[in-house]
Amino acid sequence: MSDASTEVKDPATDATPAVDASVGAEDTASFTERYSEVLGKVNDTLDQVDWNQMGRIGKIVGIFAAVIVAQILIKGILDTINLLPVVPGLLELLGVVVVGQWSWRNLTTSEKRTALVQRVQTLRQEYLG
Repeated sequence: MSDASTEVKDPATDATPAVDASVGAEDTASFTERYSEVLGKVNDTLDQVDWNQMGRIGKIVGIFAAVIVAQILIKGILDTINLLPVVPGLLELLGVVVVGQWSWRNLTTSEKRTALVQRVQTLRQEYLG
């Protein structure tokens, strides 16, 4: 069936070269020196960082992550709603009605428009400083 023969080698007569133990020790010492040198450079770099600013950066990254997760969830919900046959048209109609009512309450007279501008400026001062 098969012409291949199985050959058993005697470990005593095998001619594989042995690994020199002194070479491994030199590599380990060299690696240790390089490792400590790299860690020293990393520590020096980290000492130069202004860690007070990292709190602000962490908050900004957290806010971006929360916004991204919220957008993914909202997109999933809207895609699911969009699959229903009547709901998207009704939501568009609801949006037009809400915008019309808000505009009627806030933009019909000059007094209402100036009051709206004052509210926006107050909110802007409160949040932006």
